Amino acid sequence: MTSKKMFSRGWFCAMLGILLLIGNSAFSQRSVTNYVKKYKPTAIRIMNETGIPASVIMGVAMLESGMGTSKNAKYLHNHFGIVGRNTLHKQKGVAYRSRYKEFASAEASFDYFANMVSKKKWFPSLKGNTEYKLWLKHMNHAGYSSAGHEWVKRVTSMISRYKLYKLDEQMAYTGS
Repeated sequence: MTSKKMFSRGWFCAMLGILLLIGNSAFSQRSVTNYVKKYKPTAIRIMNETGIPASVIMGVAMLESGMGTSKNAKYLHNHFGIVGRNTLHKQKGVAYRSRYKEFASAEASFDYFANMVSKKKWFPSLKGNTEYKLWLKHMNHAGYSSAGHEWVKRVTSMISRYKLYKLDEQMAYTGS
């Protein structure tokens, strides 16, 4: 094989790789936009009812559900990685088994998450506070994820990368 053919083959492969990378990135961004658009109203409603920042709600949901693409999100409507019972084993045609809780809808999953967080002993001192890093720190210390500090870094990255902290500006929680 001549060096000219090798160069053109290498050039072709490099260009193909770049095009695939750009295309995949565009798909990923569209997926994020769609997920945020779909669940932002739910997160803001919960924030205003409970005082949990919408950025925390959305950041955790996005990470734990893979932007709604995980099997748990699709089959169980579980966007938060919450462990519990499900009926997957009773459904025909579903070969997927999971230890995660099944919800009637994604919104039910969001509500359950908020209820679970609101039962923590540190919750009263934080509700209404929009400092998402403080929320994540307390959730980590309470054992929300077995990934520990890595989980905090990932959720923080989601919140800052997609500017989810801007959702917290709509906080209308007055306390009760």
